[in-house]
Amino acid sequence: MKRSFLTNLKPVLAIAFLSILTVSCTDLAIEESDSIIAEGSTVFEGVADVDASITNLYNDTYGQLGDQANFYALQEVTTDEQLVPTRGTDWGDNGIWRTLHAHTWSPTHQYILNTWNNLNQNVFRASQIIDPLSDPTPEQAAQGRFLRAFSMFFVVDMWGVAPFRNVTDGADVNPSVLSAQEAYDFIINDLTTAIPNLPVRGPSEDNNRANRAAGNLLLAKVILNSERYTGSAPNYQAVIDAVDAITADGYSLQSGYFDIFKQDVDNETIWFANTGIGNRIWNGMHYNQNSPDNEGGGWNGFSTLAEFYDSFEGNPNSNNVGDGQEERRGWVPDATTANSQNVGIGYGMLIGQQYDEDGTILKDRAGNPLVFTKEYPGLSGNGEATGIRVIKYHPNDEGGSFRGHEIVFRYADAYLMKAEAMMRMGGNATAMVNDLRTLRGATPLGSVSEDDMLAERGRELYVEFWRRNDLVRFGKFTKNWEFKNETSVGDSTYNLFPIPINALLSNPNLVQNPGY
Repeated sequence: MKRSFLTNLKPVLAIAFLSILTVSCTDLAIEESDSIIAEGSTVFEGVADVDASITNLYNDTYGQLGDQANFYALQEVTTDEQLVPTRGTDWGDNGIWRTLHAHTWSPTHQYILNTWNNLNQNVFRASQIIDPLSDPTPEQAAQGRFLRAFSMFFVVDMWGVAPFRNVTDGADVNPSVLSAQEAYDFIINDLTTAIPNLPVRGPSEDNNRANRAAGNLLLAKVILNSERYTGSAPNYQAVIDAVDAITADGYSLQSGYFDIFKQDVDNETIWFANTGIGNRIWNGMHYNQNSPDNEGGGWNGFSTLAEFYDSFEGNPNSNNVGDGQEERRGWVPDATTANSQNVGIGYGMLIGQQYDEDGTILKDRAGNPLVFTKEYPGLSGNGEATGIRVIKYHPNDEGGSFRGHEIVFRYADAYLMKAEAMMRMGGNATAMVNDLRTLRGATPLGSVSEDDMLAERGRELYVEFWRRNDLVRFGKFTKNWEFKNETSVGDSTYNLFPIPINALLSNPNLVQNPGY
């Protein structure tokens, strides 16, 4: 496997970023993070330092979000937005990436196990913080409840159930298993209890911790997806109300799409993770693409499908300045632009000839012009230049490749959730969507259907963790796309991941999801 960004840092920088850039690599042994074995002593007496415990849980959560594997891979590589094609022997890794994109994973897939372990461990540690034995303040308890709700939401969203261990249970007690309905009720209770005690804070450099707007965004997200968990239509008005509360806290859409992904304070960022954005930059860049703070180049892996690129407005075969593209598709510098702006790597979707900062043509390792193409021969057998590359965080921005600022929640997501809720209530969301499209330099739509809404979310929020969740909610996760296994197309089994074999062996209360 190509190493994560942390392993490419120089030793001193690696030490500095160890707490925020971690990659979970476990074998199939049963571990505490299976939420089966209680931490430490069997007698829980409260956490010793609540503030430190909250900080540690945030840091670990951020490390999980910043990783290129595990959680991120399950949210993006399983979709039509991202694939990791094998290039010769690079990125082969015994098929661990290819099976995600093709929907041929099994209950022994390492990233499924790691993500299950990490999220359930987060839930347990948050429960320790919240417990009265720890004597948290109302705001400390609110932070714990927010973090617990965040991780439990993804557990139930990905597996349809949620194991739960009481902090005072001994190691001999098997965790109970919450049904999707029970988990939904649990999460809603956590959020409605937490939100009044979270700080009210608008756009700020302090938004690396949850504020009331973050609580409302997560609440809106959970309710919008609730039909999958409860079997009943969501309370769409509650989604709208939660988004309106976010707006009242001072958040709004911002022009200058790629400026949002800088570390500067902006109107959209509600919650960001203190995790290095190096994985988001370099996992798709070619070996010969570099920046002043990373002369070693990229890792030439992650790419996007032609059909996803084609969902954006603009020239279908190039993405240079003046190709009629909407802002969100970005641009690739030509020789003149690269030289005049001292930028070699472009923004957004990188296709066609690539250039160095001085305007010279970049070449691949064999000395051929480096031209990224839309076409792939398959998930295997790829050359160095197959596939359009994606970049939203740019190494030339202040802080470069090492800045710890990755967006988790932003206002455009909330804005589109409100528009979707209006549409599903029978209202007309066209004006809202067109306001966003106009801001992003895209042509207004005559009307907005469900397919239009899903496509708009893809164009606005690509590689920001939400594609799998959106596709499942819109009933499109099992649709056909390039290189998906034919037997998985249309099979609702894959709307949920299999419960890892280790978890089933260690907790008899768990039952494997149907179809696995």
